[in-house]
Amino acid sequence: MILKRLINHQVTYWTFKRSYASRNILKLSERGMYQDLFPNTAGKEILNLLNKAPQCVYAGFDPTADSLHVGNLLVIINLLHWYRGGHKVIALLGGATGHIGDPSGRNTDRAALQKEVIEKNIKCIRNNLETIFENHNKYISSKDDGPPQSLRIVNNEEWYRKIDSIQFVSEIGRNFRMGTMLLKHSVQSRINSEVGMSFTEFSYQIFQSYDWLHLLKEYDCRFQVGGSDQMGNITAGHELISRTAKTDVYGLTLPLVTTDEGDKFGKSAGNALWLDSAKTSPFSLYQYFIRTKDADVERLLKLFTFYSLGEIRDIMYKHEQHPDQRYPQQCLAEQLTTLVHGKDGLAQAQRATSAIYSKDIKSLVSLKSDELEKVFEGAPVTSLLLSPGITVLELGMKAKCFPTENDAMRIIEAGGFYINHQKIKKIDEVITQSAHILPNLISLLRTGKRNYYIVKWQT
Repeated sequence: MILKRLINHQVTYWTFKRSYASRNILKLSERGMYQDLFPNTAGKEILNLLNKAPQCVYAGFDPTADSLHVGNLLVIINLLHWYRGGHKVIALLGGATGHIGDPSGRNTDRAALQKEVIEKNIKCIRNNLETIFENHNKYISSKDDGPPQSLRIVNNEEWYRKIDSIQFVSEIGRNFRMGTMLLKHSVQSRINSEVGMSFTEFSYQIFQSYDWLHLLKEYDCRFQVGGSDQMGNITAGHELISRTAKTDVYGLTLPLVTTDEGDKFGKSAGNALWLDSAKTSPFSLYQYFIRTKDADVERLLKLFTFYSLGEIRDIMYKHEQHPDQRYPQQCLAEQLTTLVHGKDGLAQAQRATSAIYSKDIKSLVSLKSDELEKVFEGAPVTSLLLSPGITVLELGMKAKCFPTENDAMRIIEAGGFYINHQKIKKIDEVITQSAHILPNLISLLRTGKRNYYIVKWQT
């Protein structure tokens, strides 16, 4: 068996420790990891470098929010593959470029961010990255992978603070040609739009280019990876380095991941899925991947997990035998939730999943009060004093489960009202702590199939 399974189909944490590490990160193309290589004729040169000695690679993350999101995961996964192969990995946080704004993929200028907001966002994103790499080492990496290099996190504000603006324009700016800069797709699309493009965002490619030059000088960083929309910035950096450092450097872009229906990966009902548990719960992240369609799941296993291609074939074979078990979706959801939130986050997500779908009161008892609220996000919360003699009808009305008392009587007597997953049909049944209230002093009410209400009891 590929994975040892628990009786309830939950994966044990140590079974994630698989060895899939190669110094030749170009082999990741077999998993569909790369969209473009720049220069596109440099495959043999890159292979020789990778086989010769560990290399240094970086990817940039601008602090536009106080958390990274699922759309950033492919870049992070790619960095982890470099890391597992023994290469040196740098995550660049744009403390300086965050003030400028990357125009890539934008129809309008980004809103200017205050310094305090950028500093807060930098701190949060650093925590996202450190947590993911720590979880990888604890729960997913294998001793067979060899000792990984350390993750280096840098903030480009550190070097821009020391550069004189006149010096920067005269020494760095002179290496850029306006014609080339204007031909970039991110620039063309904006210049030809109604809103146009500010000089601030037009200059972004110069700053990102200099970031690469700085990292090359400081850490011999010859590789940059980024999303497919970053090719313009990567080629600009390559041109700057070819003019100033006379060193061969290489860029690799990763594909924009969409579902079989063309929807952008990581979007759920129009909202980003964040990697910070305070913004998106482990349960929501887990459920997003559990709901992956059969048409998408094999591709996502190749891109977002560390199972070998042989293991993925075995996973998909098992799926063909028992498609109703959604085994590939479980493998995908369990490994990614563990990577982002650790084993405790996965356990929380699985408890929450059981609480909703098993309809077992024991699963509700296992949840803490704050977990229950996150699981049933959006459910109205009411605080009530537990007074003697309160009836089911009175509880339903106080929790605002029904518009009128007549509606309440009709729905309850017809069997459409539940307390802690238990159907209640008697409107005059008295609420007691032993029968209707969980040990955490919570009652979960439900009308119909999906209308949940949370009651917090005060004794």
